[in-house]
Amino acid sequence: MPVPDVSSPPAGLPESALEGLGTRPFGVYVHVPFCATRCGYCDFNTYTAGELGSAASARSWLDALRRELELGAEMLGSPPSAETVFVGGGTPSLLGADGLAEVLDGVRSIFGLVPGAEVTTESNPESTSPEFFAGIRAAGYTRVSLGMQSAAPHVLRVLDRVHTPGRPVEAAREARAAGFDHVNLDVIYGTPGERIGDLRASLDAVLAAGVDHVSAYALIVEEGTALARRVRRGELPAPDDDVLAEDYELIDSVLSAAGLGWYEVSNWAAGETARCRHNLGYWQGGDWWGAGPGAHSHVGGVRWWNVKHPAKYSGLLADGRSPEADREVLTAADRHLERIMLELRIVEGLPLSTLDAGGLAQARAAAAEGLLEQSALDSRGRAVLTDRGRLLADGVVRRLAG
Repeated sequence: MPVPDVSSPPAGLPESALEGLGTRPFGVYVHVPFCATRCGYCDFNTYTAGELGSAASARSWLDALRRELELGAEMLGSPPSAETVFVGGGTPSLLGADGLAEVLDGVRSIFGLVPGAEVTTESNPESTSPEFFAGIRAAGYTRVSLGMQSAAPHVLRVLDRVHTPGRPVEAAREARAAGFDHVNLDVIYGTPGERIGDLRASLDAVLAAGVDHVSAYALIVEEGTALARRVRRGELPAPDDDVLAEDYELIDSVLSAAGLGWYEVSNWAAGETARCRHNLGYWQGGDWWGAGPGAHSHVGGVRWWNVKHPAKYSGLLADGRSPEADREVLTAADRHLERIMLELRIVEGLPLSTLDAGGLAQARAAAAEGLLEQSALDSRGRAVLTDRGRLLADGVVRRLAG
């Protein structure tokens, strides 16, 4: 397909942003906006078929996606081949294996993939099957991330999750049988009504699935969601910070004992090869093109994001126009803060050379308080969170940033 005639192209990137392109990690994120149902806690840019009606379809989205990828290659000039691809949403598995193969074909043919590229798709366990996993594996996907959230039926009901409790474990085993060495399960903790025994049962299920990666996130009550309305009406209690801390300590203890070590505050992996390289690119200051409705991109300190509604997104691209909604150029202070905020979250920590005199003083004080590892500070010149520091990571970031 030829590059469309762009009547209203996005503003070009400054030379300073393009200068280092290819020397930093480069990935492609693809946002699939479709979901079968809306979960009560979710504030992602997603739409059910009933919400969209005839305004947008998977076909119109796939066509628009390819046009945007072509615009991206044009805008970047000579874009580096993607080291990682991450298809998220939404529910990418609703596209089926053929749809996801078409997504990856677009990235491969327009941006290119480096040898050994990591290619991940998120999937809802209920919209997968052995045939689905075999199909996406044959298409070139190397990694699958499955939404489990909990093994407790009453917790799933609070979250408005539609899968049956045992299906995520079954799906993870099907993915491994299809040849996926790297499979992630997502867990949410701190849901109102979740007991410590419920969380233990969820962790037992995770380990029984034999996955090599786990992401565990504290429940956040986002404004505008059905869950927020229930909390506001007093139907459900808000998550308790002390309970969340206890839950996190249990998760870390169980996963660590099973050989899954933390490498980012909310992520555990069975060794370095099991880590999500795409997300590491975010945390380590890489570049990425974000394609799809509402997707965000970043190149060399310039960040931009697309219009949110799938119909508007597809319509703009069908007319040969950019779907970009707005952008910002990060200041030196912005980039400094983001580097501290992101790199401090990973197990290698933050180089002390990043900090100014005030930040260095705060790092030493935090180490004295048991929030940063004293040995890493002294021997490696890095600020590395301790177990206690991970519980208070946001506060440590604020201190080091000044």
